[in-house]
Amino acid sequence: MSLRILAIDTALDACSVCIASDATDDLLAHESMILGRGHAEALLPMIECVVSRVTGGFEALDRVAVTVGPGSYTGLRVGLSAARAIGLATGIPVVGVTTLSALLAPLLALNGEGLIAAAIDARHGAVYLQAMSMTDGIVVPPSHVPVAEAAAMLDGTVTLVGSGAPAIAAALKARGLTVEVAGTGAAEIAWIASLGMLADPAQALARPLYLRGPDAQPQDHARLARR
Repeated sequence: MSLRILAIDTALDACSVCIASDATDDLLAHESMILGRGHAEALLPMIECVVSRVTGGFEALDRVAVTVGPGSYTGLRVGLSAARAIGLATGIPVVGVTTLSALLAPLLALNGEGLIAAAIDARHGAVYLQAMSMTDGIVVPPSHVPVAEAAAMLDGTVTLVGSGAPAIAAALKARGLTVEVAGTGAAEIAWIASLGMLADPAQALARPLYLRGPDAQPQDHARLARR
């Protein structure tokens, strides 16, 4: 019996939704747009649109997958809230997929040689980084590091992907390393669905992976004294 999954991604600038099945390589339905902000307003209509195109609607779903980060605080909360609500209403499991894993997945599928690294621009001269190789597995676990430190963690022939890739590539080329930037856009929703199908619901929990604290910090001098 085939598995049908609803995948949701609001972790970064993209707002994407799809329904996929393990019985076919083609997506059953999908919608995607690039948004600087406004994921909360766009997501629910997008989900309704995608689900309406599939026979059986929500009742035909077996699982929900959602990106858990790293990414924007607001975007992650929007996607996770929607995924959990659907899971609760339908009684189906909800699994989390990291944005870094979704970026790495298509490169790993090519069985390429050398080091493969996903880097997402985290602003303020830093990136979210994860690096893997076919021989050594995870070389750099998901981390929030300055660009220079990220580049120092990588060696040999490196293939980079993600919005933070150009900055790291420049630093690596300055060291004389061979570097390829495979892409700088968001993860494809189809890969999020694929990883969600493979995920163990008991392990891949739908919980946010922030990797760093919020940009907005409390103003201590403005706090009222507690009695």
